[in-house]
Parts: sequence; structure tokens; C-alpha cells
Amino acid sequence: MKSYKSMSKEELSALKAELEKAYEDAKGKGLKLNMARGLPSAEQLDMEADFFNTLNPMSEFHSEAGVDCRNYGELIGIAEARKLMGDMMGVNPDNVIIFGNSSLNIMYDTVARSMIHGVCGSTPWCKLDKVKFLCPVPGYDRHFAITEQFGIEMINIPMTEDGPDMDMVEQYVNNDPAVKGIWCVPKYANPSGVTYSDETVKRFAALKPAAEDFRIYWDNAYIIHHLYNGKQEELLEILSECEKAGNPDMVYEFCSTSKITFPGSGVAAIATSAKNVEYIRKIITIQTIGHDKLNQLRHVRYFKNIEGMNNHMKKHAEIVRPKFDLVLDTFEKELKDTEIGTWTKPHGGYFVSFNSLNGCAKEIVAMCKEAGVTLTGAGATYPYKKDPDDSNIRIAPTFPPIGELAQALEVFVLCVKLVSVKKLLEA
Repeated sequence: MKSYKSMSKEELSALKAELEKAYEDAKGKGLKLNMARGLPSAEQLDMEADFFNTLNPMSEFHSEAGVDCRNYGELIGIAEARKLMGDMMGVNPDNVIIFGNSSLNIMYDTVARSMIHGVCGSTPWCKLDKVKFLCPVPGYDRHFAITEQFGIEMINIPMTEDGPDMDMVEQYVNNDPAVKGIWCVPKYANPSGVTYSDETVKRFAALKPAAEDFRIYWDNAYIIHHLYNGKQEELLEILSECEKAGNPDMVYEFCSTSKITFPGSGVAAIATSAKNVEYIRKIITIQTIGHDKLNQLRHVRYFKNIEGMNNHMKKHAEIVRPKFDLVLDTFEKELKDTEIGTWTKPHGGYFVSFNSLNGCAKEIVAMCKEAGVTLTGAGATYPYKKDPDDSNIRIAPTFPPIGELAQALEVFVLCVKLVSVKKLLEA
């Protein structure tokens, strides 16, 4: 396929006319396709219908320790749920607190606690003149929304193939006491699909923060969300690395079963040091008497152990993998060598990150919407929704049936081509 950048003005003009006709035809189809969020498909959710058979009126509702899960108590979660989630993260269950159904909720509350109460005795952030967070970009829009809502200044940190630019991270963290945190999706990152290298994790663990209350917000959302057998990427376990480096309290690790069982009814957890666990426990004692232990019990009885959970995720991969393959095959077929777009090829997670020519992403997304295909908003993968290059678009292929996904990709590629041609003609 010929590079668009090597085409003459006459060739580009002729191609533009051809693409405009195809776009008008696409608009005439009356499509209503949504790829805005990384949701599990109905097929994935239907696969887990037997989950509800785990407990019934005749079930034993007591935990292994004899706790009646129908009643109050067990503030930090039943022991077997802490073990299951700890095994998922590769950490000691003593370092785990089980919360409700949403890791996002835990992250929000963790920031809120820091604003109101401080971190393990430090000055509450609301009493400080300035609070800053580092934000690897492109990144997860809901992370950025949390810090924006609390008025925290966000600083872009470019992502590399090994994770965030650690030279920049070290420069900020080690020298600026106003830097209190960094958002990370360390495995199959949202949206790039990158898994942090061992060196990156070790450099995180070896940070020497200027702020005693600096924490790494380690959102391990896709830790067991592999797509391909034989291509599973490994992530170094950060809590033990921090302990080795003399920074045992520096990490809050988050995870959930939101895309393992049901997004609205999963189990979420935080893993952190004994000191942090005790501090969090002291505060949440006022907030709640305990979270949904019946749901914790359901999850433990359904999976039994981490091996059961991993086997379950292989079934998810069978459903999700063909959709990722379709995205990558379509881009390869339609855009290879055109020099108007680049994209990631993840081995897990829920997204493909696409970069258009600079200055084109917003128009591509807008044109897709006009043709009936809703994508994640351009700029959403950057703090304040401001992509400085206006080039990054997050592709979320999991939710639509594969036939609808094929239609959506056809429209997307068409819009990429048309907007790129117009951009090159303006140059």
C-alpha cells in the first residue's frame, strides 16, 4: 500500500473525492455502534450464569473461620477472599483489604482519605498549597478524572515500551515534595497494552521521594487478562521489590474481579504494607462495618483458588481474542505503509491504542460519530482531556458482537483515511 505522504496533490485530491463518497455511503447505513468503553460483552457475561448457583437457600453461609457472612463484621474481608485476591496479585493475604465491587471506588476513597486525613500521619493534602500527581500518557481517563475533581495538578509523563519515562518520574518524585502520587496501570496498560519491564518496576521501588507521603497508585486491573497462550507477559511484584529497596510503604496496589465475573457485582481489593493497612483500617472503621461478605464467599466458592480463576480467564480470552485479531488484521490490511497511523499490538488487557497524524484525532472521532460509530472521546487518554498532539484514540473492541465490530472498524479506517488526506492537502 502506498504512503499517503508520498502522494502528489493530484493523487490526494482524487483519493479525497473517492473517500468522501464512501463516507456518505457509510452515513446512509444508519449505524448505531458503540465502542466508547472497555466493557465485557454479553457473551462474556452469559458465560458466567452458573455463578449464581454458587449460593442458594440451602448453602452453608459461614466462612472457613466460622464467620456468618450474612451478618455484620470482618471489616477487611473474610480470610479466604483475601487469600484469593492476594494470590491474584502475588502478595501475602495479610497485606490485602477487601472492599466492595469497584477498584475505582477504592482509588477514589484512597485519594479522598489523603485529602481529608493525610497519609499515615502526614499533613492532610487539603491543607497544602499544592498537590501534584504524575500521569503516564496515554493513560486511563478515570484516573485523571479523580485527581482533577480534587483539584490536584496533573503532570504528563510519556509512556515508553517499558512503562513510564523513569528519568522524568525520578526527577519529579525525588526532587519535588508537592508530588504525592503517580497513576500506573502496570500490566497490559490502558490503553497502550504495555507491561512495565523489570527494570522499570525496580526503579519505581528504588525511588527516593521528596515527600514522605508519596505513594504509587498501582492499578493492576489486567493482571490476569491475557489474550494469547504462549505470549503471557510477566510483571515483577512491586510490594516485595519496595520492601527490598527499603520503601515498604510506598505502594497502594488495586485490583478487582470486575472483568472476571461481573463489573457491577465483582470484588475489589487493595494490597499495601502492614503500616498502610493499619492506617486505612483505622479510618474505614468509621466508614463501614464491613462490605458484602456473601459476594466474597460466592467468588471464593466459584473459583476455589487462583488456578480456577486463571482457567476461567482462558475462557474469556477465547471470546475476546478474535476481536483483537480483527482490529489488528484490519489495521494491517487497510493502513500498513500508509504512514497515517500507528497502533499497539497488545498481548492482554482491553484496548488497542491508535495514533493518527497530529491534529487529526478529534476530527476522526467526530466523523465516526456522525456515521454512527461512537468511540472514546479524543483527548480522554490525557489529563484535562488535552492531548497535546491531538493524535491518540483508544480502541475498545470487547463489547460489540464481532459483526458489529467489523462494521465499526470499516467506518473508523475510512475516517482515518479521509481526515488524513484532508490534513495532508492542507500542508
